[in-house]
Amino acid sequence: MAEEQLDAAAGSGGESAPLLYYVEGCPGCGVERRKAANAGVPYGSFIYVWVVTLCTALPISSLFPFLYFMIRDLNVAKRTEDIGFYAGFVGASFMFGRCLTSTAWGIAADRIGRKPVIVFGIFSVVIFNTLFGLSVTYWMAIATRFLLGALNGLLGPIKAYAIEVCRPEHEALALSLVSTAWGIGLIIGPALGGYLALPAEKYPSIFSPDSFFGRFPYFLPCLCTSMFAAVVLVSCIWMPETLHKHKVNENGNQCVEALEAPLIDPKGNAVQSGNVDTKKSLFKNWPLMSSIIIYCVFSFHDMAYTEVFSLWAESDRKYGGLSLSSEDVGQTLAITGASLLVYQLFMYPRINKVLGHVRSSQIAAVLCIPILFAYPYMTYLSEPGLSIVLNIASVIKNNLGVTIITGTFILQNNAVPQDQRGAANGLAMTGMSFFKAVAPAGAGIVFSWAQKRQHAFFFPGDQMVFFLLNIVELLGLVLTFKPFLAVPEQYDRN
Repeated sequence: MAEEQLDAAAGSGGESAPLLYYVEGCPGCGVERRKAANAGVPYGSFIYVWVVTLCTALPISSLFPFLYFMIRDLNVAKRTEDIGFYAGFVGASFMFGRCLTSTAWGIAADRIGRKPVIVFGIFSVVIFNTLFGLSVTYWMAIATRFLLGALNGLLGPIKAYAIEVCRPEHEALALSLVSTAWGIGLIIGPALGGYLALPAEKYPSIFSPDSFFGRFPYFLPCLCTSMFAAVVLVSCIWMPETLHKHKVNENGNQCVEALEAPLIDPKGNAVQSGNVDTKKSLFKNWPLMSSIIIYCVFSFHDMAYTEVFSLWAESDRKYGGLSLSSEDVGQTLAITGASLLVYQLFMYPRINKVLGHVRSSQIAAVLCIPILFAYPYMTYLSEPGLSIVLNIASVIKNNLGVTIITGTFILQNNAVPQDQRGAANGLAMTGMSFFKAVAPAGAGIVFSWAQKRQHAFFFPGDQMVFFLLNIVELLGLVLTFKPFLAVPEQYDRN
């Protein structure tokens, strides 16, 4: 029997939205119907958003604590000084693979649905992340990381999915969950890699050198990530699809005509479908393209900051660093990750409701600049003041960064209709992946150069590094203003 018409309530004020027509057999219409009937937060769907994002974040960062030792044990570097060079290519291969295929996965998500692309991406994590842990040659490590990035089309579709499973008033919370899960994954991943790699050396009473984990010392952290992904993969059986299954006329116009059933009005009568405007090319959609460019600039900044932060904190004080241990840095990152969870769940939705997506991003970018300028001067502090100030600065800086990224997520997803949302997110992922592949190498080169100019007149030592980070931050801030940023009409109040 055909779907009956529902009168959806829009917004928290209980105002009635225009009547919606639902199509029999369309999964997207089924989701819309549930959204109209239930004005609350869709916690079940949000759990899928959380765990799927975590699946794609964990493999990205879990290798960094042990990558240096892995390259050493693969015997590809002739000198110890060359280990970092070879490690850089392994680290970049994931982002390079994702850069090549993100747009294609986004288009696929618009054609066949969000769920199939998400399921295949999780399956690729299970397979290729496991194989990476079993790498016995350098080129096997490169190939498995590249394929993991190329076949992992999760992040773009899951952002589109997050928008589509909830009502407009919950969109900020939905995309903040993506940002939060991503941030938590980038904290948990290194922890898994640091504690579980080389288990025969760290836990000889449990793992012997002759055991499987002794012969493959970097397999255990990869196995844990893959097992988590396998559990999520099974749970996706019950994940609802959100893409509307409607035909398209030969002239390219959308036709709200079901694959298996007619359109039904509130009285149960079949009605003729109407046409909507021809789809605009993504590259001619300036609200989308301007938000993607801003997203790429801030992603470049965030990745460069992440690279610099660890290098700076662990470098010697005579070079302007803090002389901290890897455990100290890990503790700071863990505290930061916990703060991201609290901030995104309880604070960001309220801030976004008051200030809006654009204004909150602009204020966050402005506040980041003095914080970054203050970092080099922490070298003059001693414990316990150093740890307190460093943790506070890290928490504030990372939460401000997530505020900016989440705002650009929302603008991107609302700049296109649903049937272009997957492709739009894929395009954004392509640009972001390229910038994130370049940022670590660029940041490492600049950091090495800056430490050789400790007595320069203009921003000596690490002051130059944070000065350049602020230049990028300032560029991103300028781009958030008109006429560059074209804001979708529903957010033009900002």
